[in-house]
Amino acid sequence: MSVTKDKQHVEMHLEPALGHLQLGRLSPTHVQALIKTKTDEGLSPRTIRYMRAVLRAALNDAVKWGVVPRNVATLVNLPRASRSEIRTLDPKDAKKFLDAAKKNRIGSLFSVALAVGLRLGEALGLGWGDVDLNAKTLRVRRALQRVDKKLVFVEPKSERSRRTVSLPDFAVTALKRQRTAQKVERLKAGSKWNGSGLVFTSSIGTPLDERNVRREFDDILKAANLPSMRIHDLRHTCASLLLAQGVHPRVVMETLGHSQISLTLDTYSHVLPALGAEAATKMNLLVGVKRGVKSA
Repeated sequence: MSVTKDKQHVEMHLEPALGHLQLGRLSPTHVQALIKTKTDEGLSPRTIRYMRAVLRAALNDAVKWGVVPRNVATLVNLPRASRSEIRTLDPKDAKKFLDAAKKNRIGSLFSVALAVGLRLGEALGLGWGDVDLNAKTLRVRRALQRVDKKLVFVEPKSERSRRTVSLPDFAVTALKRQRTAQKVERLKAGSKWNGSGLVFTSSIGTPLDERNVRREFDDILKAANLPSMRIHDLRHTCASLLLAQGVHPRVVMETLGHSQISLTLDTYSHVLPALGAEAATKMNLLVGVKRGVKSA
């Protein structure tokens, strides 16, 4: 979990609701009431689960130190997590998207996100020091997020989210195009240029705001005559295309920075039946009985 994100949950949700209670008097009823309140307020199940995880981690320490006899955060019912519909681009539409992205000022951001499944925050936090165009690799070590109305760098979601991935050639070309375009913008900006060292920036070198990035993304979809989707669906597209090409799920897991392979398999289970049929065909070609030959 991210320290900055944890602090945000403590200050926004946990402390206002539970801060007045003595730790020894905190009960499952208090935590369950907090969960109900946040659910009624419209907080997403995913956010509520994270909030509970922050509390659970803190209480685990309290149990270990003998301050409380049990972790009451483990004794509550959580709202069922609703999974957003996954939309992906097939190879033909992915090519249309990449072609349209070339004509957009920050189109390279989306090309790289599709190529290696970056989360938006990871792409926004990418620095030139994280990119090795000669080795064709990219390192994910931080993300850029808006916290308390300010853009800040935060730790990756998990230890596996901190990763180094290999770049396909079209992503290397997109990054080279971005590097050239940024040099031109830096010259035009002159003394106004902000030397953030980020790969994807505004025209004066400052970090990009998510809202502006989403508008550019929508423009690319319209230019490519593609249906509406989320930027995060580029990450899903990356995984689905890799799996459809027979790339091992563990490699996909490491590329996306999933914490467990079960998460990869569960999220992209819709791709796996086709892979199973393909595997059966390949096995038959390898050791199957030839036509015209009777089996024993």
